[in-house]
Amino acid sequence: MLLLVPGDPLRPRRPDEHFAAEAAAARVRGIDVALVDHDALTRGGPADAAVARVPAGSGPASYRGWMLRTEQYAAMATALAAREVELRTSPEQYQRGHELPGWYAALVGHTPETAWTLDDTRGAFEQACAVLGGGPAVLRDFTKSMKHYWNEAAYVPDVADGGAAWRVASRFRELRDDEFTGGFVLRRFETFTGAEARTWWVNGNCRLVTAHPDTAADAPAADVDVASVAPSIAQLGLPFVTADLVRHADGRWRVVELGDGQVSDRPASTPAEEFIAAIT
Repeated sequence: MLLLVPGDPLRPRRPDEHFAAEAAAARVRGIDVALVDHDALTRGGPADAAVARVPAGSGPASYRGWMLRTEQYAAMATALAAREVELRTSPEQYQRGHELPGWYAALVGHTPETAWTLDDTRGAFEQACAVLGGGPAVLRDFTKSMKHYWNEAAYVPDVADGGAAWRVASRFRELRDDEFTGGFVLRRFETFTGAEARTWWVNGNCRLVTAHPDTAADAPAADVDVASVAPSIAQLGLPFVTADLVRHADGRWRVVELGDGQVSDRPASTPAEEFIAAIT
């Protein structure tokens, strides 16, 4: 397998510092590494220039890098295909793992009740609120929340209070700006205890359990229940994903988020060598 990582913006012949350790660990394991220009992909220019450093005909590839919008990932995949390099995760698979509407149905029962819109209009948002009926919720879009702005752009105290809920949604939309993806997503608020664990899945099998990057110093609990969600994650049929699990106040393990593993951050507390060995 070929590992693709972003090049350093200032030293394009070297891996981005954030992914340099993973690139080095891959090379030690005999995995070839090639660099892509992440900035070129996100600027919307020709994707062939972004993958110009990838050797033609170098085989199946997996990306480990900064987040890409679905259309940017698809452009990269097309440009790589022209160089006879096929990504392990297709654009369609990337979208299903990266955007909440793609994975939610498979995980119903393991994750908070959710409603979403297909745009950013108030009418659509109010319809999503009506689906949940009432009570607190957490707001995000198809790919990301603004949890660091919890009270002003993430937490909705009561979805039945239309005016207050829309103020949170408006602030969220303002903060996300051009990065807003898909539509508004409302997730019913649940009470959790302890730190989240990030679980890493390859072809439906859990390969690694780590701390969450936001709480990298907190080791994952010894009893993270990956078995309960394994059939649902396998049902998705995705090559490489992460699932963030946390314990509910009632003791159940709940899926807070599922994401494409290629763009999910590795916690600093997990050595790159251990990580690469697990996912390849």
